[in-house]
Amino acid sequence: MNILILGHKGMLGHDLMRQLSMGHDVTGKDIDDIDITSLSDCIHVVSDANPDCVINAAAFTNVDACEIEQEKSFAVNALGVKNIAEACREKNIRIVHFSTDYVFDGTKNKPYVEEDACNPINYYGYAKREGEIYLRTISNNYLLIRTSWLYGIHGRNFVQTIMEKGKTEKKLDVVDDQIGSPTYTKDLSAAVQLLIEGNHAGIFHCTNRGNCSWYDFAVKIIQTAQITDAAINPMKTDKLARPAMRPLYSVLSNRKLSDATGKIMRPWQIALADYIDNVR
Repeated sequence: MNILILGHKGMLGHDLMRQLSMGHDVTGKDIDDIDITSLSDCIHVVSDANPDCVINAAAFTNVDACEIEQEKSFAVNALGVKNIAEACREKNIRIVHFSTDYVFDGTKNKPYVEEDACNPINYYGYAKREGEIYLRTISNNYLLIRTSWLYGIHGRNFVQTIMEKGKTEKKLDVVDDQIGSPTYTKDLSAAVQLLIEGNHAGIFHCTNRGNCSWYDFAVKIIQTAQITDAAINPMKTDKLARPAMRPLYSVLSNRKLSDATGKIMRPWQIALADYIDNVR
């Protein structure tokens, strides 16, 4: 398969390149090669690559910055998706696009399934939801994958931050009332390969198995990395002065993914240990 990956230098894009290059002809383009907020750029790059499948791993993912830079957030996370879909429409090129658990409001208190109604409570989630709508409206050949709490070798992430701070600070305060599923980009990329090669379409949720709070996650990071000098203290979200609200519960159900592919995602604790081994 001839696959074009947009955002291939990013944390997820890098792992997608590595995973998919083992069995396919993969080309990567990043911000130096394409501005996804430009329709003409998208048309030119897609036409030149002539792919069977375009994977959009480009996004503006800084949740708090999205609250402040709303125009940029909408341009990248919504209009960028629209432009990619328009560039692929004439030849009905397959599109793989990534969205987020933050399209939900966090009030359900049990894992969100693909059919649940979106109701974002921050601008990042709003722009990502609008991107979803553009994709589903314009394309008849798409795979929309929602995921959450991503970390990976080739990008700044929560795990890296906690490990670094744990080596220099004696006390770290981390919220314990936001619940989600940490997801290793290596595992997500392997699941994406199964979905693509199985010719699956529509919306799928994909995270590592299980869930925890950011506090639980941080404690496990410190334990797994064998950092002994740092104490992790729980705190409540309302004590943080952050520009963007976060859903308090944004766990995604992997049931549809496992039913379709037979793949059972690794528990987040095992994926975390693998990540830390790879970092070392």
